[in-house]
Amino acid sequence: MKTAFLYAGQGSQHPGMGADLYEAYPEFRAVLDSAEVGFDLKTVSFTDPDGVLNQTEYTQPCMVAFAAGMTAILAGKGIRPDYAAGLSLGEYSALCAAGVFTAKQAVELAAFRGRAMAAAAAGVPCGMTAVLGLDRDKLRAACEAAAPEGVVEIANYNCPGQLVIGGQKAAVDAAAAKAKELGAKRCLPLKVSGPFHTSLLAPAGDALRERFKTETFGAMQFPVLFNCLGREMGEGDTIPALLERQVQSSVYMEDTIRRMAELGVERIVEIGPGKVLSGFVKKTVPSIHTCAVETCADIDALCEALKGE
Repeated sequence: MKTAFLYAGQGSQHPGMGADLYEAYPEFRAVLDSAEVGFDLKTVSFTDPDGVLNQTEYTQPCMVAFAAGMTAILAGKGIRPDYAAGLSLGEYSALCAAGVFTAKQAVELAAFRGRAMAAAAAGVPCGMTAVLGLDRDKLRAACEAAAPEGVVEIANYNCPGQLVIGGQKAAVDAAAAKAKELGAKRCLPLKVSGPFHTSLLAPAGDALRERFKTETFGAMQFPVLFNCLGREMGEGDTIPALLERQVQSSVYMEDTIRRMAELGVERIVEIGPGKVLSGFVKKTVPSIHTCAVETCADIDALCEALKGE
């Protein structure tokens, strides 16, 4: 059975994530103890005493550290994927799993990315809104109608009937109002600190481009499907260019899931925290079996399920 790992993105974090794994697995401890990000990953991830976990510059390295540690645990048990992908930030975890980045490198790059995104969003009156029950073409039309109010773009194609728009707040609000006129069931403003995956994040892309000039990229050991493509990289694509583009363009998660089905993937293991992506899979290709791993108990359940295969 072909298996893909799908890595959660920003928004799934919560205090306590990984605490049981840190106690139980030395490979998880090694990931959290080795990265240098300017703060203690364990304290923020496990207890978050200062309430900073939801701030982008803290969220991103904590999430990637969790994912890289979980991947190391699964690899130690002989569980490896045929393909991988991740939602936004989760793409760095997928590339780490595929051998492009070391765990330490991935966590430290995520910390840099988080700081760059926070800096790019600083002072921008922005918003992001989830739009439910409207197709892509109609939402694009709503964004075009709102363009006189400022920048507004489709940031996330999550699954059928669930899209996210982002940009300057007045334009996002205008596009949401137009979306309702065009038949959207609901428009839900999101609590975010920036217009993520829109052209307003171009300064973060510029910063990443410069950072990548100093990084070493390992050979990809299995295919990763990229957010800004909704598929594997093609001829002429490079990982640095795709990651630079990713931060300032749409995330095609629905397309990614459909492409996994085309590739013969029958099981997706969501590496959390959370089960948001499993929900996207069920709404996009219900025939793909999903399971989410976040805790020691989840790992045990996955190992038990794989015993007969």
